[in-house]
Amino acid sequence: MKSGIRQPKEFILVSNVPTTASNTRDLRLRAGIVAPRKPLPAQQRRLKIGTTSFMLAIHVGAVFALLPHFWSWQGLTILGVLYWTTVLGVTLGLHRLVAHRSFVAPKWVERCLVLMGALACQSGPIEWVALHRHHHQFSDQSNDHHDAGRGFWWSHSEWMLHEIPALGPAYRLVGDLITDPFFRWLDHWFLLLQIPLGLSLYWYGEFNDIHGGGLGLVLWAIPLRLAIVYHVTWLVNSATHTFGYRNFNCPDLSRNCWWVAILSFGEGWHNNHHAHPQSARHGLRWFEFDITWQHIKLLKRFGLAKRIRQAKYSHKTV
Repeated sequence: MKSGIRQPKEFILVSNVPTTASNTRDLRLRAGIVAPRKPLPAQQRRLKIGTTSFMLAIHVGAVFALLPHFWSWQGLTILGVLYWTTVLGVTLGLHRLVAHRSFVAPKWVERCLVLMGALACQSGPIEWVALHRHHHQFSDQSNDHHDAGRGFWWSHSEWMLHEIPALGPAYRLVGDLITDPFFRWLDHWFLLLQIPLGLSLYWYGEFNDIHGGGLGLVLWAIPLRLAIVYHVTWLVNSATHTFGYRNFNCPDLSRNCWWVAILSFGEGWHNNHHAHPQSARHGLRWFEFDITWQHIKLLKRFGLAKRIRQAKYSHKTV
């Protein structure tokens, strides 16, 4: 199978554990997928109190948001707008633009998209990009921080509740970001973005006497939104390494999962992405609708996206 940006891609449908490999590294990676996993080291078994408590608080807040007392159409609308803002910030900003540099955008556009992604509270942008680049180097290997070989729930969310050994080597992959004062500041203070958001929504809800009040809007806009976006993002790590089909014979467990693609604005076409990580377009076949790719095309129309890398799909065999 030949691959390369701006080149036709050949199609080989493979099983969960492919039996062919083209080189020594391929063989090693494929062997690593099925290798038995050793138990976690003792120091890694302990839960991180800060992360665990934060995630628990967010999910408790999300449950409270769903109480009838806090329901309002305004809350639902704000949730929808902020869901679009946050998910697009992650998929378009942190992922396709910054982590993979699949296209070039003006600095102010990049900054805006990264701020949108930081609203997801999925750590700071430097850490997010570092871990993502590390994942692509060691996908579904024992040193992959959300290794699908340890099971669905580990790859979904459990991994982040423990010490992450990958963080050390991962930071060596973001030399392009750690010298940027904007990224360094946001990496430390991303949580502060929720404060002006929460205060403005609380004032709006109280001033306009909305059902559920300002607290209701805050609960829908922050904990409920964050919980939903968390699980949608985590499904890309778990479900798309478990369910779906494969277009490409890459040495990992990545899958194309249509329902994750809908929820995550195109990130569910994950096998395509792992085969061609620098492609700005993830949905490569005619029926693989990619919402984030549509936004990139819109940016291009306004002259805000250039040097766009795009993989091509062709159903051919060698």
